[in-house]
Amino acid sequence: MKIAVTAASGQLGAAIVQAVIKQTSKDNVIALARTPQRAVHLGVEVRAGDYNDPAQLEHSLSGVDILLIVSGMDAPEKRIQQHRNVISAAKKAGVKKLVYTSVQGAEQNTAFSPVIQSNRQTEQDIRESGLHWAIGRNGIYIEPDIEYIESYKKLGGIFNCAADGRCGYTTRVELGYAYARMLVEDKHNGQVYNLHGEAITQSELTNYMNMAFNTKLRFESMSVEDYQQDRVAELGEFIGCVIAGIYQGIREGKSNNPSHYAQAAGREHISWREYFSNVNV
Repeated sequence: MKIAVTAASGQLGAAIVQAVIKQTSKDNVIALARTPQRAVHLGVEVRAGDYNDPAQLEHSLSGVDILLIVSGMDAPEKRIQQHRNVISAAKKAGVKKLVYTSVQGAEQNTAFSPVIQSNRQTEQDIRESGLHWAIGRNGIYIEPDIEYIESYKKLGGIFNCAADGRCGYTTRVELGYAYARMLVEDKHNGQVYNLHGEAITQSELTNYMNMAFNTKLRFESMSVEDYQQDRVAELGEFIGCVIAGIYQGIREGKSNNPSHYAQAAGREHISWREYFSNVNV
């Protein structure tokens, strides 16, 4: 059984490749990457996999039985066709099952909603592909907060527009494990899973950060408008608005959903107390 993972040079794709290796073996895993040399370090066969090149995709998927499609990072209006290129190439190459990394969030009325809508369209395209399928809807990665610790220290706290909304955070390693199980186990076929751990507020996140890094950060909520202006000023129009939209969705309860992690992974998601007790920057 050959399992291929797209976008394997990225952090999530790499985590999934490593998890699948542990579930099967290196000989069963193929890494696809737009720039193949960036995935060589994974120690598996690497093939070219550009979402914008259908012919290349079809060639690279030759002999693949199961395909994990990592959601693209391009603008929402481009992603749908890119994902369709992968689905079409998979069908032509004889792939039997698709697994897709979708995402949770507000489907309407935030700057992040176009991303969610494009993911939902791809979910529909996969369900209608005629192949076996399983879909995961990822929670928000917690790693960026860890990586931002020095900035939080300089600011003296965590400032965003999430208010007291709860967010179902997750980690790339936990996602990798769940997706590996979804790839190798047929019982997940036809299922859509929300993949995240215990939902926590920003105040609770701040407390965990203080525990992990021996800091005295505080959380302070901003208005959506002020936070969007702040993010756009630092990150630019597109990314800044998307980040603000994510936190607006948290504020509105759109990231506080039932978790199906245990059903997908066969075990509970790591607890945040355990995670932050062992966190490394």
